[in-house]
Amino acid sequence: MRTQRHQQNSHQRPGRSSHPGRPGRPGRHELGQNFLVDQSVVDAIVGLVTRTDGPIIEIGAGDGALTLPLQGLARPLTGIEIDDRRAARLDRRTRPSTTIVQADFLRYTVPSAPHVLVGNLPFHQTTAMLRRILNAPGWTDAVLLVQWEVARRRAGVGGATMMTAQWWPWFEFRLVRRVPAAAFRPRPGVDGGLMTVSRRERSLVDRREQRRYQDFVQRVFTARGRGLPEMLAAAAPELPRQRIRRWTRHHRIAPHALPKSLTAEQWAELYRLRQER
Repeated sequence: MRTQRHQQNSHQRPGRSSHPGRPGRPGRHELGQNFLVDQSVVDAIVGLVTRTDGPIIEIGAGDGALTLPLQGLARPLTGIEIDDRRAARLDRRTRPSTTIVQADFLRYTVPSAPHVLVGNLPFHQTTAMLRRILNAPGWTDAVLLVQWEVARRRAGVGGATMMTAQWWPWFEFRLVRRVPAAAFRPRPGVDGGLMTVSRRERSLVDRREQRRYQDFVQRVFTARGRGLPEMLAAAAPELPRQRIRRWTRHHRIAPHALPKSLTAEQWAELYRLRQER
């Protein structure tokens, strides 16, 4: 058997997928398994992966709803599956060129060489999974199925969240489409959202400044004030208020605008302005 056995020391529960229209055996409750059964969504995910290059690592291979179609791309493929029984069954059905690893993705060491991530992430652990992905090296593109509201927030629809702003200098987030709850078995209480994350070829902020930049963004988002100028003054007292007012006027930012209204480029410019000071 080609399945690689990794010891599990956690009860983290990656998302699952199965054959469209044929979810196979019910998911294990303790693993929070929900299976993708909509062929159009499978086709959309495979289509997005087709536009990328390099080896593929699938998060939560389940019964192979994505694994088996992804094999058609003729690229090195590794499926990560926490459920040992499903991993063993899927291993028997995949090609010799596909590797099925029984492991918890939150504890799995991804390679440093370029690769592509794809997966149906568990709705209840989306934030933890995304943080794990964003901190992981190597990957160039990620095609992810997550909770709809999370996909919207990560893509900055209706305003960027603090997490998005903290990672924008190095990654681009794009919302692809909404995925109805009926596309899963068992059916979740909310819809899903298909999104992509791409590593920028040229970072907006030096990666060596990541911790300081992210701390700066957090301080701005959590600062007191009735609008961005006041919040910036509170979060970065080293910046003269006159300089802040000139910057906000230059970018036509309203006095009562909030941090969520800033773009990735504006966040990077603000950070550089603070560094220059």
